[in-house]
Amino acid sequence: MVRSRAEDVDGYLTEVPEERRETLARLRQLCRAELGGFDEVMAYGMPAYERDGAAEIAFASQKQYISFYLMRGDVREAFEERLAGQDMGKGCLRFRKPEQVDFDLVRDLLRATAAAPGRIC
Repeated sequence: MVRSRAEDVDGYLTEVPEERRETLARLRQLCRAELGGFDEVMAYGMPAYERDGAAEIAFASQKQYISFYLMRGDVREAFEERLAGQDMGKGCLRFRKPEQVDFDLVRDLLRATAAAPGRIC
């Protein structure tokens, strides 16, 4: 997906391919449930969750995969073992198919992120 020009996450979700919409809506639901005190915004053309004006979590529908962005190095380090088998870039988990999204892992990453502020990389 090319960078979205949607003004809000509802608009973003209407733009994504239909076969990914349910999965992305579920990611959003998890973010909203687990990230108390965060603001849901559109940043860099994707849904993001900010604390004190800094994005710590985001997700996006890319051309070849669904991305889950974790901008906290401390959380990535704490989950190093669980992330070892995942397709992961510097700060992004990539899921090639919607059914491959590990919602339990995502929930645990969100809870760890929400637990305390940390340095964003």
